[in-house]
Amino acid sequence: MVAKRSKVVIIGAGMAGLTAAHKLYSTPGSEQLFELSVVEGGTRIGGRINTREFGGDRVEMGATWIHGIGGSPIHKIAQEIKSLESQQPWECMDGFSDERMIMAETIAEGGFALKPSIVEPISSLFDKLMKMAQGKSVIDGLQNGGASSGKAGSWKLSIGSFLRQGLELYWDTEKEQEEWKGFGNWNKKSLEEAIFSMHENTQRTYTGAGDLFNLDYAAESEYRMFPGEEITIPRGYITIIESLASVLPAGLIQLGRRVIKIEWNPNLHQRASFENDQNLSPVKLQFSDGSIMRADHVIVTVSLGVLKAGIRQDSSMFIPPLPSSKTDAISRLGFGVVNKLFLRLSPKSTQQGNDDLSKFPFFQMVFHSPDYEFSRQVPKWMRRTASLHPIYSNSSVLLSWFAGDEALELESLTDEEITNGVSTTISSFLWNSPHQKQRNSHSQELCNGNAESKECSTSSDVKFTEVLKSKWGSDPLFLGSYSYVAVGSSGDDLDTMAEPLPNYESSTVAPLQILFAGEATHRTQYSTTHGAYFSGLREANRLLQHYQCLGVAQLDK
Repeated sequence: MVAKRSKVVIIGAGMAGLTAAHKLYSTPGSEQLFELSVVEGGTRIGGRINTREFGGDRVEMGATWIHGIGGSPIHKIAQEIKSLESQQPWECMDGFSDERMIMAETIAEGGFALKPSIVEPISSLFDKLMKMAQGKSVIDGLQNGGASSGKAGSWKLSIGSFLRQGLELYWDTEKEQEEWKGFGNWNKKSLEEAIFSMHENTQRTYTGAGDLFNLDYAAESEYRMFPGEEITIPRGYITIIESLASVLPAGLIQLGRRVIKIEWNPNLHQRASFENDQNLSPVKLQFSDGSIMRADHVIVTVSLGVLKAGIRQDSSMFIPPLPSSKTDAISRLGFGVVNKLFLRLSPKSTQQGNDDLSKFPFFQMVFHSPDYEFSRQVPKWMRRTASLHPIYSNSSVLLSWFAGDEALELESLTDEEITNGVSTTISSFLWNSPHQKQRNSHSQELCNGNAESKECSTSSDVKFTEVLKSKWGSDPLFLGSYSYVAVGSSGDDLDTMAEPLPNYESSTVAPLQILFAGEATHRTQYSTTHGAYFSGLREANRLLQHYQCLGVAQLDK
């Protein structure tokens, strides 16, 4: 009699799910052990990787960067399949090099181009504070009281409160280097705080935390990135996914199969085998169309946002409910919404008869505080963005990033509301003055010295022909973008997320019914595609080790 192969179902065809499937399918001898399926609720593979074409360019709606090329498995795959070579223009093809950042313009609301001598001290302060939070440096006056330990045992401090503590210390110790003359409606302190806020807004998109006061300080020092430059993928991030899926036979990935219930049996005693009786398979999956599938092992790779929704009392995605250790970890960890907005410039916006003036600038936006009256001209959802810039030099496609409440609001806006809001914002910063003129007039008060002069038109000559935005927050298959360690949680919760069910160490129950993968299950590389990759590899190896496959690497958390 031929022994029944164990049925393995992977929920989700994103980076984690397809990495696990690739490993299980390609390991020698696994075809005699497993009957493998990948079920995906959407109509495409890739999950939070979604490469699109826009304005003749290649853009990323989700994952964008290879975060460090030294040792990155994503970079290795991209090299092997030649995805780093392309003739088509792509998002951030000229990166964010130091040279480009030096050329960036920092403009204060009202149309004031700021001198580097104003911006750089605050930018340097912010950079030093973040390096300290990451355990890379120490700042006098901020090294006591548990703030610099970076350990789970230190008192609960948020990144937001730590940063503001650093800014207050800067103000307490700062000595005037030059005579300060206020301009427009700005004074020195309000401008420095606004520049600091600009960097905070950028950090919100990096971390996924809509509010940095919700981002845990102690966990920041555990986060790891690969060394080397950060790059985008010329042929698109989706080519990595397609490469992983290419070894799988047709039909193994099933699209449009959304799982709504996962029934498992924590009390099922270990059996010698399940052969010849499908009903003995311990896990039952129910799909949105009412169909059922049984499995011996299920690898769950859905987002933390879906898991958060799935543990609500009115949802009951898992039957019986997950143990409290797992649900507590899911509840405590943070899962943020980050969205990208692409706008294609009308040709009339860039044809000014002068090549130097036709280039839309790479500029960073320094906003007044929201309660300032002049700020009402700019819509609230634009007020916590940090920059607006072409996706590469001279591109006609502009990009801006949004996080938290503003990212969610962006999803609900019409294209007309978006273009009107962005145009109003551009007017508040660039007015109708030629870009080149602003480059040569740092700290100049525009509009005859009055930023609120009625003689200055607040309409913008910049027009847009197309709008493209991501909607990760409202998409029921994701309900957000990526995870972060919130205040009240810790790296231990990420480890708990990775633990399989039932208890892997128990000999009285059938182990490994439900396994968990995805970026939110990796303690040191959460929120990244390579974290998702490693988690998928980890769970595939867990199953292979369980079946005593030879030559399988040790589990890597």
